[in-house]
Amino acid sequence: MSNTNLSNGPDSAELLARALRVLAQLEAWLPPTPPPTDWKALAFRWRKRGASHGWLDAIAHVSLINTSDLQHIERQRDIIDRNTRHFIEGKPANNVLMTGARGTGKSSLVKAMLASYGAKGLRLIEVDKSDLADLADIVDLVAERPEKFIVFCDDLSFEEGESGYKALKSVLDGSAASAGTNVLIYATSNRRHLMPEYMSENLQAKHQADGEVHPGETVEEKISLSERFGLWLSFYPFKQDDYLDIVSHWLRTLGCSEANITEARTEALQWALERGSRSGRVAWHFARDWSARYA
Repeated sequence: MSNTNLSNGPDSAELLARALRVLAQLEAWLPPTPPPTDWKALAFRWRKRGASHGWLDAIAHVSLINTSDLQHIERQRDIIDRNTRHFIEGKPANNVLMTGARGTGKSSLVKAMLASYGAKGLRLIEVDKSDLADLADIVDLVAERPEKFIVFCDDLSFEEGESGYKALKSVLDGSAASAGTNVLIYATSNRRHLMPEYMSENLQAKHQADGEVHPGETVEEKISLSERFGLWLSFYPFKQDDYLDIVSHWLRTLGCSEANITEARTEALQWALERGSRSGRVAWHFARDWSARYA
């Protein structure tokens, strides 16, 4: 009697091929493995793909600025420089909230600190508002590193009920401190209390018999987040002469002659008037345009 293959099913090679196809399909649906962190970088962005775990993405070309280029914010500059220096030296330092007029140097101050102290171990991590819920993960990720990290949240503000609000409160309340002495949060905002404020909230205030006024719960909640920052720095619109000083500084930096700088005065004022703002950012934009035409 001849040997007969009684099995009509697929052989092992076909089963293996099917399994590999299924695994390939599953792999396409799974989030990719985060790349390894390049700890030699000066600055990072916190990246995420969908709901997957985030990672620190090294910034290849870091935009830095010298503290000497920051004009007419000397008081704010000296305070944040002192705080950052204490941080680098391992001394007690505060989380910082910078609020006020747009274009007045809030973000530039943070970049200036990286330029000043990067060689001494300072590093920057940029975090979008939408990713603030991951702050605790970021703190845990860098907790054992020897560098000092500033977690930077730019243009920070919240609407009612946003999840990042509570995550930031939690980190400011102690998560950063529990990670050691190598994490601080620096944030900028156009709102002092980081959330919208309404006239109707004033109606919730309570008046005591002795005349003392207690804010309502909604107002208290909004104030509570900003109060968790140890340092508040306020920035104000520049006066006309201050604005022109900043224009002159940038024109010199970009190679314009003194006669050319004097000639630029009227057009610099018109440039600011058209944009409705006399700020350092507006001055920088004008100087770039003018120098490209006349320097």
